[in-house]
Amino acid sequence: MAEAHQAVAFQFTVTPEGVDFRLSREALKHIYLSGINSWKKRLIRIKNGILRGVYPGSPTSWLVVVMATVGSSYCNLDISLGLVGCIQRCLPRGCEPYQTPQTRELLSMAIFSTGVWATGIFFFRQTLKLLLSYHGWMFEMHGKTSHLTRIWAICIRLLSSRRPMLYSFQTSLPKLPVPRVSATIQRYLESVRPLLDDEEYYRMEMLAEEFKEKTAPRLQKYLVLKSWWATNYVSDWWEEYIYLRGRSPLMVNSNYYVMDLVLIRNTDVQAARLGNIIHAMIMYRRKLDREEIKPVMALGMVPMCSYQMERMFNTTRIPGKETDTLQHLSDSRHVAVYHKGRFFKLWLYEGSRLLQPRDLQMQFQRILDDPSPPQPGEEKLAALTAGGRVEWAQARQAFFSSGKNKAALEAIERAAFFVALDEESYWYDPEDEASLSLYGKALLHGNCYNRWFDKSFTLISFKNGQLGLNAEHAWADAPIIGHLWEFVLGTDSFHLGYTETGHCLGKPNPALAPPMRLQWDIPKQCQAVIENSYQVAKALADDVELYCFQFLPFGKGLIKRCRTSPDAFVQIALQLAHFRDRGKFCLTYEASMTRMFREGRTETVRSCTSESTAFVQAMMEGSHVKADLRDLFQKASKKHQNMYRLAMTGAGIDRHLFCLYLVSKYLGVSSPFLAEVLSEPWRLSTSQIPQSQIRMFDPDQHPNHLGAGGGFGPVADDGYGVSYMIAGENMIFFHVSSKFSSSETNAQRFGNHIRQALLDIADLFQVPKADS
Repeated sequence: MAEAHQAVAFQFTVTPEGVDFRLSREALKHIYLSGINSWKKRLIRIKNGILRGVYPGSPTSWLVVVMATVGSSYCNLDISLGLVGCIQRCLPRGCEPYQTPQTRELLSMAIFSTGVWATGIFFFRQTLKLLLSYHGWMFEMHGKTSHLTRIWAICIRLLSSRRPMLYSFQTSLPKLPVPRVSATIQRYLESVRPLLDDEEYYRMEMLAEEFKEKTAPRLQKYLVLKSWWATNYVSDWWEEYIYLRGRSPLMVNSNYYVMDLVLIRNTDVQAARLGNIIHAMIMYRRKLDREEIKPVMALGMVPMCSYQMERMFNTTRIPGKETDTLQHLSDSRHVAVYHKGRFFKLWLYEGSRLLQPRDLQMQFQRILDDPSPPQPGEEKLAALTAGGRVEWAQARQAFFSSGKNKAALEAIERAAFFVALDEESYWYDPEDEASLSLYGKALLHGNCYNRWFDKSFTLISFKNGQLGLNAEHAWADAPIIGHLWEFVLGTDSFHLGYTETGHCLGKPNPALAPPMRLQWDIPKQCQAVIENSYQVAKALADDVELYCFQFLPFGKGLIKRCRTSPDAFVQIALQLAHFRDRGKFCLTYEASMTRMFREGRTETVRSCTSESTAFVQAMMEGSHVKADLRDLFQKASKKHQNMYRLAMTGAGIDRHLFCLYLVSKYLGVSSPFLAEVLSEPWRLSTSQIPQSQIRMFDPDQHPNHLGAGGGFGPVADDGYGVSYMIAGENMIFFHVSSKFSSSETNAQRFGNHIRQALLDIADLFQVPKADS
């Protein structure tokens, strides 16, 4: 056992002369280098904390202020207006360093300069926060910028001109405002008007009015108090009650998936692709730790909150009987790997040195070549993370709280992330439409026991080198994992590269100890629990119908020529498709972000509006001329864009009502209005997948370097889940999910309706040849 010998730092034997120590020089060297590396990280974090804490100031600006103060004194100018003299008189006397008047004067000027510098930083930060609270620019027509917005943009650029670190803007971001109850209720009633008949709407109106007059004022006071005290009045409750307190399986219900590049293949060698990708991921983590990643900026100047990125790595969801918790470590030096029913621990470093891609390829190849069989109960162990949370919490406490099981489980939960090596091959074949859906299904749930659904994300590797991610949702939203994935795929394709035979560049170090098998002692009772969780998960996975397709007739380019936003275009098409599919409208969820506010996550855009339903009904009647239909479409589009902007600027509906509901529960106050609002099913849940958050390459020069986005399961048993990525000027990817158990839904049928709806709307904007 070579790895056993290399794992021992020292050996000793007891002799008549005493204890004889035999130290391993190589092991002590690695311990020393690891300690040095840890101290380097601490120093970097301290340095970053200082630089982040004084942004937009800098040590250089402090030195300039000190030099200006000292220089003015030599010119017999007192720019401190006597404050330097006051400080000098207040300095303690009798201490040796302060004996000379010159030293005391210099120290006083340094203290005064530091005070001026710190006051300036505080002033600039408060000014920047005030400027970032202005959102009027979002509501202005494209190309019609007001003078106020132009002045605002100049001020923003001046105050944030120095290159920021990842978290430099965090304390300058405004807090999420609490909307007025009357405004929220008005927008809510407006959103449900197209879904209710006159009698139902009148009833809901009465409930809303009663709530606004009697119950809401008291609840709102508590919510406003929380908004003053907490960083964000929504996010902590959203994380706890929407995610961590959920007792149903994470698989399909909460976790989502992300696809690889689908139009090109860099290599077919599974271990080689993993070598490059994991090396790139740890490079990204290093940049994250050092805050070298630029914050995401809207319009290139309005910063988005970055706090969700803190828990991207070294994070695991720990099951509990009533509520789960998120365990986050400051660092982790290994990944946990699953292959053919076996679990391995693979070190990412040799001492303080990050393993190179070729070394990582060798290590993964060793796992792939390992012929050892799974231990009893080991093969389906991860099904515990796919089943009910209560059952997993009970099993964890009963069978994994001591001994080798605890040690092995800790190796998984303390890993940087989880890696699943699949024996099957999946990819997108444009000639085989079903291939993309099969690929998505494999990423969404696999075989229900080859993913560790509790990890912040699982990197999934197929036999042909194709990859994907399965991400847990509680710690962050999809744009965060998308940021990592864009960096990783860009680094893999344009910076690391492969040999002609598809292997990683460089030469491996064969002296590296092979990955370590995790050891388990799983009793029969635990194996029975694992099997039960597997059956629950398998029934859930088998019920999911997923239809993924590439829409090629047009993309962002044609939509913009229709003078509307691409997102509004697709959302209105979804309304038309849903009406054709179900013969009725439904409550529609579209996720938008609130990251312009500190610790902001998401808000709901209720895409089914009176304007969009009027357009759909006119389309279905078939008697309207194109000009009238275009006019109705433009009204629906403007309405949708306005709602999206309101949601992004903190004036949404659902998060406010959600928090009011929680306050009512804490106070023991019954509200029929809130109870009804929170119980309404989202039968159409939608999300647009962001792309090009990082400009690592020119999409015009490399048009085939496109991922297909990702998807999620349906929110309602009789509803649809739809995610889409407007992948370029001429392409859109869709991921449509539903459940086989519902006789009312069919993912492929709905996908075909989406195709036709897009084409029909585009046809409205085609200019007749006679007019051209």
